[in-house]
Amino acid sequence: MSGECGLKTCGSKQYYCNVELTLQVIGGKWKPIIIYRLAEEGVLRFSEIKRSIPNITQKMLTQQLREMEADGVVHRKVYPQVPPKVEYSLTEMGKSVMPVVESLCQWGKSYEAWHRKNETAAEAV
Repeated sequence: MSGECGLKTCGSKQYYCNVELTLQVIGGKWKPIIIYRLAEEGVLRFSEIKRSIPNITQKMLTQQLREMEADGVVHRKVYPQVPPKVEYSLTEMGKSVMPVVESLCQWGKSYEAWHRKNETAAEAV
């Protein structure tokens, strides 16, 4: 890891370390889940993303997709028809973050197993 310090700028984002920049682009409660869903399915319409993440509000999903589109992680394709059809997919930059998202998923599985093991041990006492 690099020990570089000092304020840096990347587009409109200001950060002190690359972890901070990464979390600005793909962090938070919803962005990794949206990225994961798009990676699984390839191309999804807004309603399909919403259906696959039941706890997210329409407003929050719209905001997160707009931010990721602006950051070059998600591609938004609008078809000129009535009613309008909009599809979302990962860009190459978005696809490049999948090893990180998969690592988060694997860590969550390990944490769940550890937590269950400790609950079982506590109940046995």
